[in-house]
Amino acid sequence: MVCSQGLLPWCSRKPPCWPQLFLGSAWKRNFTHEIVKKYQRGRKSQKKPSYLGPLDGSWQERLVDIVMPLWRLSYEEQLKATWLGLNVFLFVHAFLSYERDDKYYYTREILGSALAWARASARCLNFNSMLILLPVCRNLLSFLRGTCSFCRCPLRKQLDHNITFHKLVAYMICLHTAIHIIAHLFNFERYSRSRQATDESLASLLSSLSHQEKERDSWLNPIQSPNMTVMYVTFTSIPGLTGVIITIALVLMVTSAMEFIRRSYFEVFWYTHHVFIIYFISLGIHGIGGIVRGQTEESMKESHPHSCAESFKKWDDHDSQCERPQFEGHPAESWKWILAPGILYIFERILRFYRSQQRVVITKVVMHPSKVLELQMNKSGFSMEVGQYIFINCPSISYLEWHPFTLTSAPEEDFFSVHIRAVGDWTENLVKAFEQQHSPIPRIEVDGPFGTVSEDVFQYEVAVLVGAGIGVTPFASILKSIWYKFRHADKNLRTQTIYFYWICRETGAFAWFNDLLASLEQEMEELGKVGFLNYRLFLTGWDSNIAGHAALNFDKATDILTGLRHKTFFGRPVWENEFSTIATTHPKSAVGVFLCGPQTLAKSLRKCCHQFSSLDPRKVQFYFNKENF
Repeated sequence: MVCSQGLLPWCSRKPPCWPQLFLGSAWKRNFTHEIVKKYQRGRKSQKKPSYLGPLDGSWQERLVDIVMPLWRLSYEEQLKATWLGLNVFLFVHAFLSYERDDKYYYTREILGSALAWARASARCLNFNSMLILLPVCRNLLSFLRGTCSFCRCPLRKQLDHNITFHKLVAYMICLHTAIHIIAHLFNFERYSRSRQATDESLASLLSSLSHQEKERDSWLNPIQSPNMTVMYVTFTSIPGLTGVIITIALVLMVTSAMEFIRRSYFEVFWYTHHVFIIYFISLGIHGIGGIVRGQTEESMKESHPHSCAESFKKWDDHDSQCERPQFEGHPAESWKWILAPGILYIFERILRFYRSQQRVVITKVVMHPSKVLELQMNKSGFSMEVGQYIFINCPSISYLEWHPFTLTSAPEEDFFSVHIRAVGDWTENLVKAFEQQHSPIPRIEVDGPFGTVSEDVFQYEVAVLVGAGIGVTPFASILKSIWYKFRHADKNLRTQTIYFYWICRETGAFAWFNDLLASLEQEMEELGKVGFLNYRLFLTGWDSNIAGHAALNFDKATDILTGLRHKTFFGRPVWENEFSTIATTHPKSAVGVFLCGPQTLAKSLRKCCHQFSSLDPRKVQFYFNKENF
């Protein structure tokens, strides 16, 4: 709301509007300024902050003290906190329900608190099983990224952390599975102990109800006789058998998804991960057996446990007002949680299959140094944006394996291309298949394209692109698109400066990218925008001969290794110096940092983004973005 002058002609002074009356001095300056000032004051004094604030301080300062912890959290941290909060809420709510509900009073007489632990962990397990498929629905994420209006904000960036969230949910499933198994181990041990007991206790009597009146469905203990073992009940009941299958499937999926196995033996990871189908089918029917039982509503009206539990020895007397309690199995719930995401994922796979069956025409095949294969292709109805990726399948190598590759072509080109480096069994076989000159070109199937964080590169005034090895591929698409935008004088280009860093182990890796960089150099010089593209190439794998040769030819106009005007650096970038220079050159800009590379490099860049971002949001801010497949 904005105050207006002159609305009251008989007033000589401008009346204060309600924000002024409410905010006071904060309205005259800036509420963000209050937060920044408070944050700077807290950093100078090393005292532990008090979120209640001083009693004699202004209300604005006390409000800032409360807002500060939330303000410091990133959107990613806020979403994680929300997810963790929901897990805690569901666990506590289910635990208290089974620990206090009178319906399970008699069940707790046998099982104790292990019942609540088993059911609370089951509730969280169902919740996370509902979420585990959503982050891998690539078409859904692409739809949200490109279509939904609410994704045109910082929340949209969280879509690029889908694999990270998928892993976190998997870890939570493992945690609650372990709790669930341990709790049920205690439950079965207590079932067995109470069934074998002869002390005429309430637990013993409840276990003896087992199957004497089976037609009335009154049993509570699944162990029918003292001679029946826990192992027999586990493998002959639906909950027990499906529980074993779920555990085995989960162990196989988690162990095969370890970084070492996934990088070195991708096929093992790929095939084993599809055990998730067995996992979800078993989870859906896991609760059908109804081993966890509670007293029926009708029985509670006739024989409430609070009034009848103490007189359990008189239940069979004719003059007793309490009858034997009747029990019913807990209805299956897991299928309700996973039904909707399961249907969504089935539609996802159907769409993938339909798109993969569309004909792909390979128009050009180029073999670059360092075992890099370039494929240029055409496909009917294919439309892409910069930085997107596709999944490729080669049926002659494997019918089921699909591998992601970043598009290296620009949207302005009449084809789409990928660069594939031979770094594993599948990629090596693919390169060998295309190297055979006298054999027909292998058939390729393509699914995609799918959106990534690199699509947002043109939303920033300054862009920092960091590629490691073959990780330069998404930036090839970006730089090509920039070249076309300058050729066509695109006035909608918001980006003013680009800093490009490419880190490679060997000189041959630079070869296939040199032509593009040389074209961009010439284009920028002709347009008088030499400072638009600032690139630095770093060679990490070198010997004294290469370094000496480069030193002897340092005075030449072009680099001896790449033929470009910018010289190649030996070693790794000192990121603190690079970020400091960028922050000084662009003191009031939003700088987008984009990485396609290893996690160790991501950690360093994320730290620098936080370190060199100004506390004042009106000044330079670095925003870290990483490619995730």
